[in-house]
Amino acid sequence: MDFALQKGTVRWSDLNTYQGRRLLPKTGNHDLSYQDKFFTSCLQSCHSFQKTMTSVARDENGWRQKVKYMSEAIMGGEGGGLSNQDVEDFTSYLTFAFGPSSPKPPSPEEMPEYKALVRSFSDEAMKIEYVEYDFAGSKGLGPWSAVEDKDGMIWSPYYGRGNEVVRLNPNTGDLTRFPLPFAKTAGIHSAIPSPDGTVWFTEAALSRIGQLNPVTGKITEYSNLFPDGQPAGAHTVRVDQNGKVWISGGVTISSFEPRTQEFTHYGTAGTYGNVVGPNGEQWFTVFREGDSPIVRVKNGSVSKFSPPTKGKPQRLQVDSDGIVWFSERRGGKIGRFDPKTETFKEFQLPGPEPSPYALGIDRNHMIWYASHEQDTLGRLNPRTGEVTEYPFPHSEISMREFFLDSQGRMWYASPANDKIGYFIPPTGTER
Repeated sequence: MDFALQKGTVRWSDLNTYQGRRLLPKTGNHDLSYQDKFFTSCLQSCHSFQKTMTSVARDENGWRQKVKYMSEAIMGGEGGGLSNQDVEDFTSYLTFAFGPSSPKPPSPEEMPEYKALVRSFSDEAMKIEYVEYDFAGSKGLGPWSAVEDKDGMIWSPYYGRGNEVVRLNPNTGDLTRFPLPFAKTAGIHSAIPSPDGTVWFTEAALSRIGQLNPVTGKITEYSNLFPDGQPAGAHTVRVDQNGKVWISGGVTISSFEPRTQEFTHYGTAGTYGNVVGPNGEQWFTVFREGDSPIVRVKNGSVSKFSPPTKGKPQRLQVDSDGIVWFSERRGGKIGRFDPKTETFKEFQLPGPEPSPYALGIDRNHMIWYASHEQDTLGRLNPRTGEVTEYPFPHSEISMREFFLDSQGRMWYASPANDKIGYFIPPTGTER
């Protein structure tokens, strides 16, 4: 028998987002650039094209139903939503590019531009190990992040209409589901264990936060509203050393004191990532076009620091030495901010559209990121500036956050692939 490896056919679903942008058919209205509203709405937010657009050749009515669902159930719940004109425009393009009469060839490999878009990896890049768990999507939506609690269990929220927080026992693979007691789309975007053993989560579509008691299964929800009843927003959640809950998103930074059940608002619209720093500091990114500062809240006072590049900072982490690291999604850089000197340093990442999203720091102080468009992981050595890119075993990487566990493993979720998992960072040179 001949056991030689046979070359398979490259499918459209195998491409990364950058390759898709270059190879998918264009129209006069849609060039799949960052100025194209279809691209930024449909290939940059909750998902890209690989799993949702290439799996079924829907007709015009089928695509219209999908676009309306996205607009009403997902985007609308967070205060967005599409106009009727946008719904029809997006439907028209999807029918053209992914419908039964699409001009795409059966395989992108047939296109002369394809070969130049394939990038190689170094031998060093093969020294990475992945362990993954199948995490069947709840109501079609996959897990959004994966973080360890003090007992070694892993917690993950289901975004969109998933309406669940799920606990994974990584030793047995057993899942325990904690569903919300209602069907309305909540958009659970973030979940984090707290020091007291409960789990806090955000309901982005409803401007609420929730607290889950894993022992009793009880869920208590709190609406984050201004005094006039308008929603303040709820995106990413963290809990500080004193048990206070911090929330990004919407039109203001918010905190919640569980003992008094009171919210405090600090202003600053458009925040995305947040992290607990030393000495009671809270750090946030502002994910928007133009001036996008890194924000610190300390003792109730808000300070803003603007990076040299207007690169839409998305996620951030604080190392043990107090240095703040952040991903610049549009800038294609990793940023470093020293709070003591209030100075920035930026590291340009390799490749076209490196698009760093999830960000983590390993035990050796190496900085890790996930590339949204290249479907790769990257490791930055902050001492030398060297970046090593690592392959990921699936297309549409869709990683949003990294969390380091007590064993030094870096946990992630890949919702487009219905998986959570961890990788074991290769040994790097310490600073």
